[in-house]
Amino acid sequence: MSHTPDVIAKHGLTRDEYARICGHLGRDPNLLELGIFSVLWSEHCSYKSSRKYLKQFPTTGPRVLVGPGENAGVVDIGDGLAACFKMESHNHHSYIEPYQGAATGVGGILRDVFTMGARPIANMDSLRFGDPKHPKTKWLLEGVVAGIGGYGNCIGVPTVAGDVAFDESYDGNCLVNAFTLGVLPADKIFKGTASGVGNPIVYVGSKTGRDGIHGATMASAEFDEKSDEKRPTVQVGDPFTEKLLLEACLEIFKTDALVGIQDMGAAGLTSSSIEMAGRAGSGIDLHLDRVPRREEGMTPYEVMLSESQERMVIVAKRGREREVLDIFHKWDLDAVVIGTVTDSGRVRLYDAGQVVADMPVKPLTDAAPVYDRPTARPKDLDALQAFDPLTLPAPKDLGEALLSLLARPSIASKEWVFTQYDHMVRLGGVLLPGRGDAAVVRVECSKKGLALKSDCNARFVYLDPYEGARLALAEVTRNVSCVGGEPLGLTDCLNFGNPEKPEIMWQFAEATRGLAAACRELEVPVVSGNVSLYNETDGKAILPTPMLATVGLVPDVEKCCGAAFRKEGDRVALLGATKGVLGGSEWLKAFHGKMAGLPPRLDAPAELSLQRTVRALIRDGALASAHDLSEGGLAVALAECCMMDPDRRFGARVRFDAAGVALHAFLFGEDASRVLVSFAPDSEQKVEAACRSAGVPFQVVGSVGGPELAIEGVLKLPVETLSRAYRSGIPSVLGG
Repeated sequence: MSHTPDVIAKHGLTRDEYARICGHLGRDPNLLELGIFSVLWSEHCSYKSSRKYLKQFPTTGPRVLVGPGENAGVVDIGDGLAACFKMESHNHHSYIEPYQGAATGVGGILRDVFTMGARPIANMDSLRFGDPKHPKTKWLLEGVVAGIGGYGNCIGVPTVAGDVAFDESYDGNCLVNAFTLGVLPADKIFKGTASGVGNPIVYVGSKTGRDGIHGATMASAEFDEKSDEKRPTVQVGDPFTEKLLLEACLEIFKTDALVGIQDMGAAGLTSSSIEMAGRAGSGIDLHLDRVPRREEGMTPYEVMLSESQERMVIVAKRGREREVLDIFHKWDLDAVVIGTVTDSGRVRLYDAGQVVADMPVKPLTDAAPVYDRPTARPKDLDALQAFDPLTLPAPKDLGEALLSLLARPSIASKEWVFTQYDHMVRLGGVLLPGRGDAAVVRVECSKKGLALKSDCNARFVYLDPYEGARLALAEVTRNVSCVGGEPLGLTDCLNFGNPEKPEIMWQFAEATRGLAAACRELEVPVVSGNVSLYNETDGKAILPTPMLATVGLVPDVEKCCGAAFRKEGDRVALLGATKGVLGGSEWLKAFHGKMAGLPPRLDAPAELSLQRTVRALIRDGALASAHDLSEGGLAVALAECCMMDPDRRFGARVRFDAAGVALHAFLFGEDASRVLVSFAPDSEQKVEAACRSAGVPFQVVGSVGGPELAIEGVLKLPVETLSRAYRSGIPSVLGG
């Protein structure tokens, strides 16, 4: 049957794409086949606008065991163990229904990791919301944080790190990027493949309902004033069932009964089964009437496209299916053989013995469209970059300016957020939220730890996508290095607007080019990731936000380093050069309402030397604290070091040589490749010698002690006053 233009458009397909589908089939698709093509060819599943650019990422390295293309990436951490991690977006879902959107985002990324054979040991989230004064921001913030906490706390995986920022560009599209880290034996990694003719295909987990149908298609389109009508495309999660599913999967991994396993994520049974066949070059026959259902009268279309949560597809070894079924039944989960692997190269779907769909696998997966969309540099970018922030007046009271910056929700303490998460479950936390530049979790039965952090300064990316992406990687790896971790690999969520607009596509092309360059320069391979496009409402796009998350290896958790000053009398030093760059800074936005100027330039060799030096000093026990300089610059970093440990707060007495840099630019500039450190007086020679040997600029700027932060000739503020400002930011968004 031929479909009307309206039906084709409602499936998110163009007329040309529909014609290509007819060409692959040699006929018009029926409605079920059309639905299957539409989700697998959606932006969310096929990466048809971005695939061209993702090929430039470095994805291999001495520690990489599994790179992009599987459910999650895996890196070797030694002693026969590996770390498995992935970050994914649940942006559109969370904007429509914040609690369930965020909760199911957490559930989905957990499944991506434990399907690889790993036990999850830590979660992390990266969140972006609109203007703090926007009427919807409070509702979204409360709902998203509650959803993340509700799911993670119930399943018993600690949420230990993340970041939260606010900007009016996210008024119509919040970002919810969820990350999970797991550990597994390096020689027992499971993949999503459907191989072995005659092997049974087993459905396990929860029953299938009508929730989430066409969620992948919804996540591949702009929003408009009718977005709230899309609530039925948001799934509903059940963390208690997920916990059972996790334990059942970990038990089955101890056997040798599995050939492949995949989470039913976006596009549900459709993507999981067909992608597994695509990877193996096989075919599959599925009997949809065998699929466990929680609602009556479901059609084959609804069964295949449902995105009900807590479900998996398993390919078992022929003759071992009873063993698989028994394990899942023991955990009180549905488990049913629903099909068979074939050598046909086709997807054949049956309902009550009748063939309801018959399609070749390859066009659905490997032959999905790949677009080379037009790009165009935004016309106003030259003028924005040419703006000189130093032409604007400096603050009259630098102390009041510092307090104002500390109270900005994007800079302020995220205590309100992370205290709603159970970060102590499993007792693996070594460096907990708010205490360091990255979280550190212990690897069980080992002295090793894993450091994890996510971040992205979207203003820098907006003003210079190439340089902004390089700066984002430098910052997130610097965060990991500041706790003593050696970056092992990167996962990303590339959040952008409508790729059909040449200016947005140019942002994406430049940002991915910059990220690829920085990964090579800083020696960090990309092992997994996600692309989220069409983050746009009524024609207004979000700031380009390539969210990055890095995992680093800490050889000895007893030697990891926090950000807070530790002891009265310790020296305070600034590592790295300060030029006072205010382009794209929080200062410029806070006091002049502008997002303009050029962001800092990244000197990659200098960044690499700085990070290596800091790591070596931490592992040598020479540093008491280390904190990178980012949003708000030196003054904000100093204040944070005074108060980040609520149990032991120390002031500091500081003086410095601004070396011809305007005072407010020296204090609030956001130059890259800088770290504020403290150390015992008898370690000064060792620290200085290490910096000199590595070519890292080193300047002692003061000492720890007293009840206030005193910058000679500039400001003097009690730590308690700093703390009140710092802890007021998020409550102010909530009206408290």
